Order: sequence, then structure tokens, then C-alpha cells
Amino acid sequence: MSHDLSLAQNRAFHLARTLMVLVTLFQVDGEYGVLPSDELDDAEVDIIHEFDPYEVRPAH
Repeated sequence: MSHDLSLAQNRAFHLARTLMVLVTLFQVDGEYGVLPSDELDDAEVDIIHEFDPYEVRPAH
């Protein structure tokens, strides 16, 4: 868990690209977390973004 959104976004992006699975960036209790989407189940979290490793987009 992290209090820094940009750090959590970077970790989510790299995790998605490394594992080549859909990864969810979420917030719970004021902190940000990252999990592969299939492991998140029906947890009560606020989903911020899902990172798809197969999504074609320009480099940042």
C-alpha cells in the first residue's frame, strides 16, 4: 500500500507489463494498492484504473 498515487500508478503499469495480466489500481482507507484484477474478487475498494498490458497506447 502507498500514499503516493504516482508511485502506485507506476507499480501497477509495470506489474501489468511484467505479468501480462489485467492489474487494478484501487484505493482503500486513504491508501493506494495494486493487485492482479482476478485476485481482487468483490472487495470493497474504490477502483481507480485498470491497466491492460495489451492496450495499445503511446509511451509516456
